[in-house]
Amino acid sequence: MYHDKLESFPETFLWGAASAAYQIEGAYEADGKGLSVWDNFTKIPGKTFEGTNGDVAIDHYNRYKEDVKLMAEMGLKAYRFSVSWSRILPDGEGKVNSKGLDFYEDLVDELISNDIEPVLTLYHWDLPLALQEKYNGWESREVIKAFSQYCQVLYERLGRKVTYWVTFNEQNVFTSMGYRWAAHPPNVTDTKRLFEANHIINLANAEAIKLFRTMVPQGKIGPSFGYGPVYPLTSSPEDILAAENANDFNNTWWLDVYCKGKYPVTTFRQLERKGIAPTIKAGDLELLKEAKPDFLGINYYHGGTVAQNKMENKATETKTGKNFSATDPYLMQPKEEQSKSPEVPMFQSTENPYLEKTEWGWEIDPVGFRVALRQVYARYDLPLFITENGLGAKDVVTNDGTIEDNYRIDYLNQHITEMKKAVTDGVELIGYCAWSFTDLLSWLNGYRKRYGFVYVDRTEQDEKEMKRIPKKSYYWYRDLISNNGENIN
Repeated sequence: MYHDKLESFPETFLWGAASAAYQIEGAYEADGKGLSVWDNFTKIPGKTFEGTNGDVAIDHYNRYKEDVKLMAEMGLKAYRFSVSWSRILPDGEGKVNSKGLDFYEDLVDELISNDIEPVLTLYHWDLPLALQEKYNGWESREVIKAFSQYCQVLYERLGRKVTYWVTFNEQNVFTSMGYRWAAHPPNVTDTKRLFEANHIINLANAEAIKLFRTMVPQGKIGPSFGYGPVYPLTSSPEDILAAENANDFNNTWWLDVYCKGKYPVTTFRQLERKGIAPTIKAGDLELLKEAKPDFLGINYYHGGTVAQNKMENKATETKTGKNFSATDPYLMQPKEEQSKSPEVPMFQSTENPYLEKTEWGWEIDPVGFRVALRQVYARYDLPLFITENGLGAKDVVTNDGTIEDNYRIDYLNQHITEMKKAVTDGVELIGYCAWSFTDLLSWLNGYRKRYGFVYVDRTEQDEKEMKRIPKKSYYWYRDLISNNGENIN
């Protein structure tokens, strides 16, 4: 849709940036903190780039005042951060660590004193290791009770100071990476266990929202989801059906539960046929329906493109240019192998010929950002909060000590322009938190993949002094915030 003039962002729009506890805090055993599954997982040889871990990270735990000062000088309106569950409850349940609570309240107070809205994420992937070892983590309903206790502690302490709360960050990512691809904790490759754990997390999300309603009635809460629009490779009906299947499998499988309290029929039936559907007990669906969020957090990096599934398209050469035939190895796999990949009869992923990629292989699709916002807002009729969007790159410090990250400025400018078009289209947005404020530990890629507005001078093996250096994008975003995005047109 063409607009000859774009509408302004709301005066109350929250221009922000984001982070996650494990990626920035360090101090992994300080002041009574317990271990998380990531503290353990990153010590497994070969799991991360050059064996990097978050033991020290960028030392935000000891330098948060310095970081908040930089946020204030930038004019940041909001800062999204996550709380380390094991810093609050070292065993994941039971005894509370008062020093951990003090740290987060001090951080919140520092933000508020600098007119920065704290946006608190309850869970950004770092499950307490004690819960993984005692209950097998998210595969046990006992962890729902532990999560509820954790939430209650934070609601009691910070409920009067924090308005915006995020329950789970990218549930679609951490469940798939952890239970299917063994690229995250708990290092499992079992699709049945993936969907069982995912259902338990859905219940935990619902319990957290129900408890929030009674303890923080003035606040706003919702999950943060990694959303990507799905395009058909061609206009053929088969490819369009494949895109519908992929959207159902990759997006609505989670969002319908969050917002409608039920699983989408098509994907659920597919999982039932494969024998990997989650176990639904009495009362589960009723609980899910009682916990509609106040807003949806959207993390956007890219979408995907699909073509007709390989089962039905047995032509020697498909529209993707890849060769498949009746003797394709997948078609010869035993039935139990097919159950590990339930999407294969639904669609096949392919590259989009119209999009460029980052040096990390992620497609760059600013228009897809607008598509995503339009789709989610139309389907669920909830305000949206952009909780992540950004570019990972190998930033270089010049001889004069500056970081000329024009590529990041261009990326963000294009995406914010499309976001402004979405506002003009009628999408209700609360704010935008770029990923990330400072450079941080990329979960699997060490410190070479940098996202921040602020450069942190350290490498994988050398912590150096971790000097903070604002990049060119820092000043660009500062100017954008100062005029509320009016320079975007």
